[in-house]
Amino acid sequence: MLRLSIFLSRLVRNPPPRRVALVMLTALVLAVGLVVVERTIGWPEALRADKVPMRRLGS
Repeated sequence: MLRLSIFLSRLVRNPPPRRVALVMLTALVLAVGLVVVERTIGWPEALRADKVPMRRLGS
């Protein structure tokens, strides 16, 4: 949380150009959208990332 507050205080003191701000806002909206979709309707089985057991060499 401390890192986020430091980052936000730097943004307030020295705002980025409009294009960079739009890219950051777009990334934030996409991330929040993915979380909302996952929480409301769930995640499709085809896109689920399951852990694969690691094979040992020589066993």
